[in-house]
Amino acid sequence: MFYLGIDVSKSKLDCTLLLDVNSLRTRSKSAANNHEGFAELLKWVQRQTQAEPSQVVAAIEPTGVYHQGLALALYEAGVTVVVVNPAQLREFASGLAVRGKTDAKDSKVLARYATQPQRIAWQPPPLEVRQLQALMSRLEAVQTELRRELNRQESAQVAGDPALVQASIADSIAFWRSEQDKLQRAIEEHIDRHPGLKQERQYLLSIPAVGQKTANRMLCVLHSRCFRRASQAAAFVGLTPIEHQSGSSVRGRPRLSKAGNPKLRAALYMAAVVAIRHNPDVRALYERLLKRGKTKMSALCAAMRKLVHICFGVVKNQQPYRPQTT
Repeated sequence: MFYLGIDVSKSKLDCTLLLDVNSLRTRSKSAANNHEGFAELLKWVQRQTQAEPSQVVAAIEPTGVYHQGLALALYEAGVTVVVVNPAQLREFASGLAVRGKTDAKDSKVLARYATQPQRIAWQPPPLEVRQLQALMSRLEAVQTELRRELNRQESAQVAGDPALVQASIADSIAFWRSEQDKLQRAIEEHIDRHPGLKQERQYLLSIPAVGQKTANRMLCVLHSRCFRRASQAAAFVGLTPIEHQSGSSVRGRPRLSKAGNPKLRAALYMAAVVAIRHNPDVRALYERLLKRGKTKMSALCAAMRKLVHICFGVVKNQQPYRPQTT
């Protein structure tokens, strides 16, 4: 096997190809972050290794959206792709005693990371899921802009700003509301056009406390990775408790990892608040934790995690929610 580490920036790819794990013999290359650069990189790897793409493992650190085209091109070429969590990569680099941070150093660390047996191969979500993710991402951006304009409108009214300023804000609010409505309709039409997504959303909506917005978000999350267990999905969202204890003197309070999308966790928080009243399984867990002396916030975080587990279960088993607590 050969191992390729790629540090991704907006316009450039810094690559390190690890040819021999024992001697750490490497080759380096820089390529453009576009389709021509991807093709050039694949040809270079083939020349250096004289091997099939299936014998290459490429590790990439996600950089906004700039790594997505590369990851898809490598996957379609037959390369095993590993998308590395940035926090895990920093810890791995620290373990290798790598000091400083440059694009070249990062690509070398990524090549070493690709050799690790615990790596998880990345697979792209189906096209219809990627399109839904793009629509949901745009809707969130539009809703953020709408909230900002509504706040500006309130400030302008309190401050008594000129009529022209208030009219401009009102026009902007009308525009963002129109965009929001258009995107919401597009999301519904997209889901209706794909029976698999439509059926899975119905399964999610069968869970008490999961509404349409949360169901749409969870559809995107559960198809964003090949999760084998519910705990992996919860960890991806950032709902895994992190312990901080050592010996008898260090007894830190457990906290959530908070890796992942904070907006999704905020939506799950509101859903969990409803679930502890109306979902029998989540309510039973919440009450059991309170009786054991856990704080309300700690129990509520566990309720959020339980809700993710239930969402994972109904989608994996392709059946509506059935309470386990009687």
